[in-house]
Amino acid sequence: MTHIAFIGLGSNLENPQAQVTHAMQALDTLPGVSLLAKSSLYRSAPVGYLDQPDFINAVAKVQTTLPPIALLQAMLALEQQNGRTREFLNSPRTLDLDVLLYDDLQHHEHGLTVPHPQMHKRAFVLLPLLEIAPECIIPGVGRASDAMQHCRDQQLEKL
Repeated sequence: MTHIAFIGLGSNLENPQAQVTHAMQALDTLPGVSLLAKSSLYRSAPVGYLDQPDFINAVAKVQTTLPPIALLQAMLALEQQNGRTREFLNSPRTLDLDVLLYDDLQHHEHGLTVPHPQMHKRAFVLLPLLEIAPECIIPGVGRASDAMQHCRDQQLEKL
């Protein structure tokens, strides 16, 4: 059985544009994962810990045969292959991959909450998501376009 998932990508270290572009291509090579669509790249200010470079963000739409936790594990392995370290919350990173949506699932288990619990509050997720899925519904929240209306004060630069 196949599922549709949306993956958030971000980087602010070691040539972030190349990191995100490479990660998009790498998603398509993962067993059980096929890249269906990818957003443009966007530059955004950091959230939480502010004393770090701006981020490059994007969203990918994938088709997968993997269950949600296995998809997350594949994303974490890809992060590690790209030199990701977790020094502290919201620290700078070479690559950050998040499972944003998985079909219309609302699910929580250790290490994974779907939909991503902060996605509806972040323009750097919503704008690229809406670029590739303009009618997207976030389970338990509503239309992504409606959520984006509450993020209009967040500055993004489309690259």
